[in-house]
Amino acid sequence: MRLKSIKSEIVSHLSYTISSEDEAAVIDPRRDCDIYLKIANKWSSRIKYIFETHRNEDYVIGSLELAKITGARIFHGPGLDWGYGETIYDGQEFSLGKLIIKAIHTPGHSPDSTCYIVKENHTPILVFTGDTLFVGDVGRTDFLGPEMTPIMGEKLYQSIFNKLLPLGDGVIILPAHGAGSVCGDKISEREFSTIGIEKATNPMLKLSKEEFIAKKVEEKLDYPPYFKRMEIYNLKGPPLIGSIRPIPILTSKEFHEKIESGAQVIDVRKPIEFINRHIPKSYNVPMNMLNLAGWVLSYDKPVLLVTDSASVLDFIVRNLIRIGYDEIEGCLADGLEGWFKEGLPVARLGSIKAQELNYLISTNREISILDIRDEYAWKRGHISGSINVPIRKLEEEVNRLSKDKPIVVICEVGNTSSFVASVLLRKGFNQVYTCLGGMEAWIKSGYSVESTQ
Repeated sequence: MRLKSIKSEIVSHLSYTISSEDEAAVIDPRRDCDIYLKIANKWSSRIKYIFETHRNEDYVIGSLELAKITGARIFHGPGLDWGYGETIYDGQEFSLGKLIIKAIHTPGHSPDSTCYIVKENHTPILVFTGDTLFVGDVGRTDFLGPEMTPIMGEKLYQSIFNKLLPLGDGVIILPAHGAGSVCGDKISEREFSTIGIEKATNPMLKLSKEEFIAKKVEEKLDYPPYFKRMEIYNLKGPPLIGSIRPIPILTSKEFHEKIESGAQVIDVRKPIEFINRHIPKSYNVPMNMLNLAGWVLSYDKPVLLVTDSASVLDFIVRNLIRIGYDEIEGCLADGLEGWFKEGLPVARLGSIKAQELNYLISTNREISILDIRDEYAWKRGHISGSINVPIRKLEEEVNRLSKDKPIVVICEVGNTSSFVASVLLRKGFNQVYTCLGGMEAWIKSGYSVESTQ
């Protein structure tokens, strides 16, 4: 048996390729699927099956893309009206070389959730758990709405305790996500485990059924707007993209013309560079947080990129395509040097240091402090008088903010505040500042915080 884990960093997605003899299977493939072909070719294996653990919400599944190239059969769980592939039944088995792969229906995270047990000599040795069981956590159960959350929570409990844990302490678990995914609350940094280790260390597995359900009902996790598009794509089948084409490097004039025609701009430069100068109405989306684009970008308009170097383009394009942004029409790859030379319009974002913010507060200046961290972090410690609006609630609560006085946006370390500030600028807030270094700089400067816990 050969096994390979493939990680897509931005959404912390874990997919897998497994093979025995000359046959291979892929579990939860990503959309840019060339990596699975390279692995199979290295192993001299033919990809025979594609198994989906559930209808994913946070990225576009690559099953159709991979099946078109390889001719592999696609399988997914029961409970949804699929527009492609084949629906498995609970307990269905597949031969893969000398291995047996057994599908078990494990609803809870979603109605169709399915785990895949790999048996060698009729003995379970590992299980692909999807979003049912993570390392250190379990899947979220809120996607069907608040009325269904306790029902799905009970289903998840039964799936884990009645179907997964009895497989045996030595069975390796391989989940669909690692730390940083919004599909779980407290997923561990470690990306693989065993059932025995999880029974000993996973806090969710130490709860009674009633406590487990109550915990899932209380849980509040992000639901980015782009999830809706992912759910549609992954149920009916996404558009096929084929190979990823090179993105054109545009002149400043060409770039400006596309903006004038309605294109939307993502600036992936560091926040401090965006603060100093940027193209008006562009979004500052840090390289390591490209999924933030899914909070603000329309799927109906083309996308343009601003970077400091063309060397990062492949990384950016792949990660945007993974969340469904296919119309990337060009890049301004030398920062804004050429833009300046053409005399095209530029904008600035205000910035403020922790010391300056403290001075404004102490002198009773009229300002709004917008803390964009999650509620838990805000309650644990925040600047007195600050307004807490997490990123996920910005669209619905932006009307709480006044355009008549300066707004200082603060996050944990200063990375996401420039993103939110760029959103506010587009919404007509003209007096917007980002706090450099965020709450970390505020606390290290010795300034007081207020707790509401």
